[in-house]
Amino acid sequence: MTRLFRLLARVPLPWMQRLGAWLGWLVYGLSPSYRRRLKAHAGAAGFTRAQYRPAIGAAGAMVGELPWLWLRPAGESVLSRVRWHNEAVFEQAMDTKRGVILATPHIGSWEMCGQAIAERYGPVHGPLTVLFRPSRQAWLADLVATSRDRPGLKSLPTTLAGVRGLMRVLKAGGYTGVLPDQVPPKGQGVWAPFFGQPAYTITLLARLAQQTGAQVLMTWCERLPDAQFVIHFEPVDAAALYDKDATPEAAATAMNETLMRLIERLPGQYLWGYARYKQPRDEL
Repeated sequence: MTRLFRLLARVPLPWMQRLGAWLGWLVYGLSPSYRRRLKAHAGAAGFTRAQYRPAIGAAGAMVGELPWLWLRPAGESVLSRVRWHNEAVFEQAMDTKRGVILATPHIGSWEMCGQAIAERYGPVHGPLTVLFRPSRQAWLADLVATSRDRPGLKSLPTTLAGVRGLMRVLKAGGYTGVLPDQVPPKGQGVWAPFFGQPAYTITLLARLAQQTGAQVLMTWCERLPDAQFVIHFEPVDAAALYDKDATPEAAATAMNETLMRLIERLPGQYLWGYARYKQPRDEL
């Protein structure tokens, strides 16, 4: 599989996006369970088929991008494909030396988001430090580990020691990225409303903000035509997210409300097929 990915990494990225979009529609057509989940999630959130339909191909395009993003030659930059919106918000937050948490949801190309930010800002602010749990499948773990082995990116294990390391990074004025809508293992989240349904929501993001004083920025990489992207930054001002006296449920609800407002702007690039409302698994 790694050999196949290396071959696909040589294919021009626009071609891989188109192939991925086609595969996204193929999976949608052939998998009744996936199709039901995608339609149920988007429909329950109040979106019409016309609004969420582009997300079917976008999910496939995201997969088609991975070989190039993970295994392109080490010296090949992603920055020629990226534009920036509100980057001054990020730069000003970093200048305060209080630390920055990039809340990067399942919208657009979150993999491109991390790599582009690390490449542009790593030489200025040090590496983008993230928690990383290897995949249970050996071949995928090797591929993802390769993608993380790039200048400007630093991984810490998803352990108590890793979380403490992340707090030290933020207290020193560094920055990290967190997926706010990823279902965490049991014991690492709380149930909070998400488009009218209870969703098990990560508590780590709020804990990091409350214990380090770091600023949270909603950060997403919007996919444009012809393998181009634009990365957006917006401050998250929800009081409960920073309030040490707020309950975990209140902080998680505030984060979900911020995320829902963003999805309402880009429903065609959200990963509706993700099992957002599933029961959390036990940590191994």
